[in-house]
Amino acid sequence: MAKMKIKKGDTVQVLTGKDKGKQGKVIAVNTETERVTVEGVGQITRHVKPGPRGTGGLVVQESPIHVSNVAIIDPADKKPTRVRTRVEQVERDGRTKTTRVRVAARSGKDI
Repeated sequence: MAKMKIKKGDTVQVLTGKDKGKQGKVIAVNTETERVTVEGVGQITRHVKPGPRGTGGLVVQESPIHVSNVAIIDPADKKPTRVRTRVEQVERDGRTKTTRVRVAARSGKDI
């Protein structure tokens, strides 16, 4: 299981499938199955029985899609890009700490 480079709240574009080209915000990330749920993408209709929490009926919701089928949007030119990491030395309160920063491979800007 590889480390996922897409986080909750990122804006991504779908690369394959019926929603190819659509952009949306990541709602949820599942690292075990390597899937992300994107707002407004991959919508399915579920039939829900009425229960104690509320009424039933047809519910439209997003289904998770594999992380390899989405690409993060570059903040500079609003096009899909790959993600790289840059290691920085941060000095705070007299201590030096190394942190990783996500960087767009296309433009070099921080994500």
